[in-house]
Amino acid sequence: MTVAARTVADDEADIRLDRWLRRHFPGLTQGAIQKLCRTGQVRVDGHRSEAATRLAAGQSVRIPPLPTAPEPKPTPAIDPNTARDLQRLVIHRDEHLLVINKPHGMPVQGGPGIVHHLDALLDALRFGSADRPRLVHRLDRDTSGVLLLARTPGTAAKLAASFRTRAVEKAYWAIVARRPIPSEGRIDLPLRRTGGARGERTEIAERGDKEAARAITDYRTLDHAGQKLAWLELSPLTGRTHQLRVHCVAIGAPILGDVKYARPDQNNAFAATVEGLSGELHLHARALRLPHPAGGTLVVEADLPPHMTATFRTLGFHAPPARPPQRR
Repeated sequence: MTVAARTVADDEADIRLDRWLRRHFPGLTQGAIQKLCRTGQVRVDGHRSEAATRLAAGQSVRIPPLPTAPEPKPTPAIDPNTARDLQRLVIHRDEHLLVINKPHGMPVQGGPGIVHHLDALLDALRFGSADRPRLVHRLDRDTSGVLLLARTPGTAAKLAASFRTRAVEKAYWAIVARRPIPSEGRIDLPLRRTGGARGERTEIAERGDKEAARAITDYRTLDHAGQKLAWLELSPLTGRTHQLRVHCVAIGAPILGDVKYARPDQNNAFAATVEGLSGELHLHARALRLPHPAGGTLVVEADLPPHMTATFRTLGFHAPPARPPQRR
């Protein structure tokens, strides 16, 4: 291969140089990309550029001779029934993005002991596009609800920027064990990660802990069943791992079914206090409000999963059905 130049497409604007290179040359490792940038072999409009440089439409990227990449492993075929089931989860689709209502119990990505996950099935959501959809944010395996996917590299970059700058508003619904006092407020407690391989946990950190990250959650009580159980709307203003679960524990109102974080003194057996309540995690990503990559604002909502619908019915909580997606 000789030295070549490629032009950044309109839909690739704002994507990082390293991600752009991996997209066009899947065999390149991150280490190889860093070296090519550091030695000036890859240039943007004739200038040395770092791997994290964000590209603009129309720029020219110099591509030097690259090492021969190993043959990619064949992608396993997706079972047609699995593909149809996944496509039924789509609650909004346009040329730029997809939104699905992720079921409780579906892992978003692989990991230790996780073989079947959403990321491995995304080819089923191409809907005729040449590009494979991309995850732009995450939900825990046991959290259901609104999950956003980008349909093109440029859209992925724009949506990632919206999450990074906190331009995306998120609303979660949760059933918690104990009516919080006060009934609404803000939780501003720093969090830090502990543990390792499969034992990762998030915990409240001491003020001034250099390894901690600021975490902020607004909450309000939408309904309650006596003092033992309440329906909360949670609005995370930051996006830390397990933030909502740990913050709810911090105010003495753990999320129903959260055996990982609820403390024994908070009645870890609360699922059995009302006959018929599921012991599954009761945390649902109800809504997203975000700048649409093509302009305007997209608002999308997702209906509750079956186990939370049953709990709402048992407790007499009345949840309105999800409104159709709106772009304003």
